[in-house]
Amino acid sequence: MTTKNWIRAGLPALATTALFAAAAFAQDNPATGAEATAEAVAAVATVDKGDVTWMMVSSILVLFMTVPGLALFYGGLVRAKNMLSVLMQVTVIAAVMMLIWVFYGYSLAFTAGNAFIGGFEKAFLAGVTTESLADTFSANVKIPEYIFIVFQMTFSAITPALIIGAFAERMKFSAIVLFSILWVTFVYYPIAHMVWFSEGYLFAMGALDFAGGTVVHINAGIAGLVGCIIIGKRTGYGKELMPPHSLPFAMVGASVLWVGWFGFNAGSNLEANAGTTLAVMNTFVATAGAIVGWTLIEWLAKGKPSMLGAISGMVAGLVAITPAAGLSGPLGAIVLGFVASIICFFFCTTVKNALGYDDSLDVFGVHGVGGIVGALGTGIVVAPALGGPGIADYEMGHQIWVQFQAVALTIVWCGVVSAILYYIVNVIIGLRPSVEKEREGLDIVEHGERAYHS
Repeated sequence: MTTKNWIRAGLPALATTALFAAAAFAQDNPATGAEATAEAVAAVATVDKGDVTWMMVSSILVLFMTVPGLALFYGGLVRAKNMLSVLMQVTVIAAVMMLIWVFYGYSLAFTAGNAFIGGFEKAFLAGVTTESLADTFSANVKIPEYIFIVFQMTFSAITPALIIGAFAERMKFSAIVLFSILWVTFVYYPIAHMVWFSEGYLFAMGALDFAGGTVVHINAGIAGLVGCIIIGKRTGYGKELMPPHSLPFAMVGASVLWVGWFGFNAGSNLEANAGTTLAVMNTFVATAGAIVGWTLIEWLAKGKPSMLGAISGMVAGLVAITPAAGLSGPLGAIVLGFVASIICFFFCTTVKNALGYDDSLDVFGVHGVGGIVGALGTGIVVAPALGGPGIADYEMGHQIWVQFQAVALTIVWCGVVSAILYYIVNVIIGLRPSVEKEREGLDIVEHGERAYHS
């Protein structure tokens, strides 16, 4: 990096002066000057205002994904009598998760402990100040630790909120809140630590997960599948029609998710540079490919393309490209989105109907399956021969095997621990309301209000 680049990056005047002095020393003392210059460069960490601004925008975009995006998407897909209950669940889960992240979540996920979980050295953000910095993916380029904490906090907030779609319309509000607290503590934080922390088990193994295919989507999808099986089917499921009460709301919510997902994916680059633009590009085209894929397969299978299918494909594409957002070329991203949407369609229809589980809003079928396809596919599309940026010592077969191990560990860890937590919550406060309350609707029973009064 040239001196000009360092100045443009916003170095303090003192640091710039030190660099010039080291350069001058190098000219006068060629034997030792190069070492002095290297040491001076290594000693200075740059914080660019553009990176900081982008990370603040990205964090706000991920919040936008959650409230109102996810809330409206899920709310529009349930029956009218349960609309407010979904909005309330998403909103409160996000708020509670933000507080827990500050209390101990950040410390467990992103401090040294062991290969599976961190410690409590930064509990309640101990030692974090406006002067402390967090690493990015470029040497000596850093961002304020506070904005890294905030960005990762939004991921922790949305992930348990994704789970509730699997058992929407039939779980107590108190049970959902308690389960979410336990789940992030014993499932999300360990997986985040293993995948994204430098000493984590899967990180050390070489698993690739750019923005959360394993940490967010497989995690949420498996927890949702386990939950909908343990909780049981909705009263009247398979005997009564349960169509979405407002596809326009669902479409608006899905569209907000797409917009917010640019913060989710491109923000995960932690800088505003060329790698970020690749993640932006892929978030556009993979999603477009998935919308087209789902629309086509539904058209062929059912004779008519539906709005519900289009927005399902939209989310499936976003899920699939998440682990590969900065690790795929645009053409690979299109193929990944297209293929993932067709596989997700198959699981949301044929597999779901054959096995008979009641995944209300297809959390497993879209997030779980889409996350698995995306995580495994990342090992393929990263290949330079396919337009990907490549990684050091890349060998496709080996990388797919590593990706498979990461997927398998996430499924087993999340599945087993989630099942235990559901049973614990059931013993403490019970998971389901009575049949009578469920038929009346969770809006009035749980919250004393209705979404609509006409």
